[in-house]
Amino acid sequence: MLRSFLFVPAIDEKRLARVHERGADAVILDLEDAVPPEAKAAARAGLRGVAEGLAAKGVKVFVRVNADTPADIDAAVCGAVQGIVAPKVRGASQAADIVEAIGARANARPVDFIALIESASGIFNAAPIAGVNGVSGLALGSEDLTAELGVAPTADSLDLPCKMIALAAATRGLMALGAPVSIGEFRDLDLYRNAIALARRVGMTGTFCIHPAQVAVANDGFAPSPAELDEARALLAAWREAEATGVGVIAHGGRMIDAPVVARAKRLLGIST
Repeated sequence: MLRSFLFVPAIDEKRLARVHERGADAVILDLEDAVPPEAKAAARAGLRGVAEGLAAKGVKVFVRVNADTPADIDAAVCGAVQGIVAPKVRGASQAADIVEAIGARANARPVDFIALIESASGIFNAAPIAGVNGVSGLALGSEDLTAELGVAPTADSLDLPCKMIALAAATRGLMALGAPVSIGEFRDLDLYRNAIALARRVGMTGTFCIHPAQVAVANDGFAPSPAELDEARALLAAWREAEATGVGVIAHGGRMIDAPVVARAKRLLGIST
C-alpha cells in the first residue's frame, strides 16, 4: 500500500523540479484546486511531459482531475500516469462513469482510480462506491466535507467519516486514504502525527499531503513499528510450531491466538499465506 501522496500543482515548475526528492510514495499532479481557471488548458497541454519526466526518475505519478472535465482525463491517461484521482465523488453511478471514461482512453492498460469523497452523501455512499469495479481506493476530502458540515476539520468531526471510508475500502481490499485532521496542517506536526496514528488505528492505509513536511510523518505513521514487526514474527513462529502439532488455538504473550490474529500478523509482515 502507498502511504503518502504528495500534491504538486501541475504548472509549478519550481516545485516539480524537486518533488521527486521529497520521499513520498506517490506524487499527485494537481489539475484542480492548485491551478487557476485561466491556466488549466496549459496545464493539460504540458501534463504528459511532466508525468514522463517524473516517471523516468522512479516516481509513481497520479493526476487529480477536475470534476466533469473529460479534457482532463484525456490528458491524464497516458503511459507515465499510474492513476487518476477524481474529486467530489458522491455515488456509485458517478464512480462507474469515471471508470468507463478512464477505460475508454487506457487501451486495456490498468489505471488506478482513487475516488475522493468530500461530501456527506459521498460518505454514506462509500460502500457502493467501493463496490464499483475499477475503483482502486477511497480518499477522505476533509476540507470540503467539514465545510459542508459547518465545522472545523478535527479529530472529533472526522473520526466517523474516516471509519466509514476504512470499512468501505476494506470490503474490497482497496486503499483507504485520509486522516482526521486538516490536510493543510503542516506547522503542528505533533497534531498531524497524532491524527495519522488515529487514522491507522481505524484502518486507513495512507493519506494525501500538501506540504513536504507532512511526508515523513505520513510514511512513519502508516508503517508498522519495529516492535510491531518483532511481535508479529514471534507470534507467527509460535503459531507455526503449534500448527505442526495440530493445535488451532495457542496462548502467546498473555492472550489467546487463533486464525484471525495470525492473518493480521501476516498482513503486517506482507505475507500472503
